[in-house]
Amino acid sequence: MTVAAHPATTPSGAAGPAGPAELYAEIQQFYARQMRLLDDGEAEAWAETFAEDGVFAANAHPEPFTGRAAIASGARRATDDFAARGIRRRHWLGMLSLEPKDEHTVLVRSYAQVIETPRAGQSVLRASTSCADLLVRRNGRWLVLDRRIHRDDLG
Repeated sequence: MTVAAHPATTPSGAAGPAGPAELYAEIQQFYARQMRLLDDGEAEAWAETFAEDGVFAANAHPEPFTGRAAIASGARRATDDFAARGIRRRHWLGMLSLEPKDEHTVLVRSYAQVIETPRAGQSVLRASTSCADLLVRRNGRWLVLDRRIHRDDLG
């Protein structure tokens, strides 16, 4: 990973220099929190990790969700559907590759696996994906401006 040092906001919100290791840790923590929100069924809080004008596009959906409200609505429908069917979902993101564009914008590429566990059942790997996120720092916090997900099993 090649990451140029640049000014960043520390967890406390204070401005300060962040080197490659600090930026990587900050972005990893962002994803850990974001995925936990979704997996815990907090669709609206998860959608708050997207920019107000954010986009969520996936080759598993016919059209992208554009805007935080649409992203929240789509996540709420999916979360409620899985809960009604007794399925617990877990998202695992790894192999993050960061490409800073400027001090407030980072392109992050990763792999994501979605694991589903039905009530009283065995866990199964439901999807293997690649993900490209354009993250922006606004008001001292990272937000997803554009997420592109490509499920490996769907051309």
